[in-house]
Amino acid sequence: MAKTVERYQNPAIGDTINLRLFTFNGGNLSDLSSIEKVDIYFLDPYNKTAENPDGRRLVETIDGSGVIVDDVGTHHVQTILEEAKYNIGLYCDVWTVRVSEDQAPQHMHAWFQVYPSLWYSTPIPVVYDFSFHFQPNKFRKGSKQFLISEIIPNVPTASDLRKYYENLAIVSDLKISMELRCGPCVPAEQDLRLILDKVPVDFREKRHGFYKLNTEDMDCGIYDVWFTLEFGDNVYISDRMQLQIFD
Repeated sequence: MAKTVERYQNPAIGDTINLRLFTFNGGNLSDLSSIEKVDIYFLDPYNKTAENPDGRRLVETIDGSGVIVDDVGTHHVQTILEEAKYNIGLYCDVWTVRVSEDQAPQHMHAWFQVYPSLWYSTPIPVVYDFSFHFQPNKFRKGSKQFLISEIIPNVPTASDLRKYYENLAIVSDLKISMELRCGPCVPAEQDLRLILDKVPVDFREKRHGFYKLNTEDMDCGIYDVWFTLEFGDNVYISDRMQLQIFD
């Protein structure tokens, strides 16, 4: 079934893919002057020559007007991996940008791979089991930084089933919830203690999820953090883990 995925979420033919670009200046996310276009090339192993060593073959060009600015220094384009244009294999997206109007265009490169559709068959239902890890688990109040979560399949390591589980973890929706557990003033009403309620993580990279946590308006204390993994008709809810915000 077609879905919307990130570049490292094992995109398959028919999926809609988000291709993101982050730009930094002096260690800080910074806006470019302009993005002129994004060229997507298939790295065709049968198209390699001395002049074209990685076999680039242009598949699609997205005009700069199609680039979405999500935040400062954070951009993405979205395209459908149509069967008429895309094959299974490796691709390169080349962003033509201007850092400033008085400088010549520059080219920024990123890569993604299109995979076969994920199929697995069994005569009985598969019992899924995952565990979760996240870091950091301590934030100084006022911090704004990414919380990184990892999905860990709990299956025998030497089996085709483990690879299937890992791919499920990669392509599935991951959401985060957070609730104030203890602190100087914990509301009696549970809904007031709930800070995040099944909020999709900001970005995905293979089995990892990234959520940018802004603690400026959060109280100091201990918070319960848990994750929800969804795929097909299955919903997996992790154990509650603790995160501390301190002065």
